[in-house]
Amino acid sequence: MISKKKPEAPPKAGVSRRGFIRGVGLGSGALGAGILEHTAEAQTQAAKVAGPGPAPITLEVNGKPFKLNVEPRVTLLDALRDHLNHTGAKRACDRGSCGSCTVLLGGKAVYACNILAIEAQGKPIQTIEGLSAGAQVHPLIDAFVENDGLQCGFCTPGMVMASKALLERNPNPTLEDVHAGLAGNYCRCGSYMGIRKAVLAASKQMKGAGRA
Repeated sequence: MISKKKPEAPPKAGVSRRGFIRGVGLGSGALGAGILEHTAEAQTQAAKVAGPGPAPITLEVNGKPFKLNVEPRVTLLDALRDHLNHTGAKRACDRGSCGSCTVLLGGKAVYACNILAIEAQGKPIQTIEGLSAGAQVHPLIDAFVENDGLQCGFCTPGMVMASKALLERNPNPTLEDVHAGLAGNYCRCGSYMGIRKAVLAASKQMKGAGRA
């Protein structure tokens, strides 16, 4: 008996389903890559022209003038830390809530992260670095150490500067005055009692030494 083979079906014209899907995938990938490349290029071009460039400013920090070139958006905190290497003021919340970046500007305690560097021109700026001269340090620093007014120490520079502003404003504060005067500075470690005792102790020492 002779078996008859079925004739092979002629190849179908057009594109197979698998080939069609593959082609669509490749085309979509190329299109997506083109869009991403175009977007990245547009963003790069926009970044080059966004905002004014650096401007010359002069800051008086701890009694010394410093000339800088900074963009108008640079904060006083960034100018101190990144341009002048005054790293005592710390960045924590970066939104004017915790007080870790407290410095004195014109004798008043301010959050350095909330002040633009260009706004600080023409006013004396004092940082924690200005409270020590070699082996001699401000009574506040000794008082913080002796009264355990610090644990991790991250908030301490801001606390000390806020305390200095308080004592300059009120050389003979009560415990309640200290509590209210440091209300804008937070300590995550909970060293509040030691800090308040330190401020009161420094007040007595400073009155005895006749300094502020």
